[in-house]
Amino acid sequence: MHPAKASVVTDLNKRLNDSPFIFVADYTGLNVMQFSELRTRLDKAGARCSVVKNSYLRLAAKGAGLPDLGELRGQNAIVTGDKDVAAAAKVLKNFTAEFKKPTIRTGVVDRLIVSSEQIQAIADLPSRDVLLSQLLGVLSAPASKLVRLLNEPASQLARVLQAKADQGGGAESAKAPESAEPAPAPAQETAPSEDSAPKAEAAPATENTNA
Repeated sequence: MHPAKASVVTDLNKRLNDSPFIFVADYTGLNVMQFSELRTRLDKAGARCSVVKNSYLRLAAKGAGLPDLGELRGQNAIVTGDKDVAAAAKVLKNFTAEFKKPTIRTGVVDRLIVSSEQIQAIADLPSRDVLLSQLLGVLSAPASKLVRLLNEPASQLARVLQAKADQGGGAESAKAPESAEPAPAPAQETAPSEDSAPKAEAAPATENTNA
């Protein structure tokens, strides 16, 4: 192999190894200004678009241990990036809808072949930052709530747990069943003397049970 060709393949091989994804698109029909615009949009999404020879791409992909990209024809460019595959796919999808080019051929995501249709589906996913934020919310919310409960006094924790149990029983279970006939009035009892009556206790201070 000619040294210049070997150098190109080596650089391309490193780029494929460093990127978690690669999209292959036929850019036939794009003029210079349109191709420059595509590069600019991808750059803002943290991705890079470059024209490559099909023979170089096959060699570099094989050297990087990627699956077979299939038959490569026409004028192809590759899109790679650091991390956010959804953002890069979204740029390609929107650009193609606007200019009717380029034609997305195939791709590799996490070393698995993906079709043009699958790349379109990836474009509809939330961005990596949004997904991480959603995941963090799911994981942290129950844990933070538990920590707050555990930091409360034991009596307050017991009341919170009891409230949860009452809610679990449903509103209907908390109500006494209604009788078809009115219940008889209770017999009147003799009021206890002042000596035998229990002394009134101060009402407990209301504590915040919001967790």
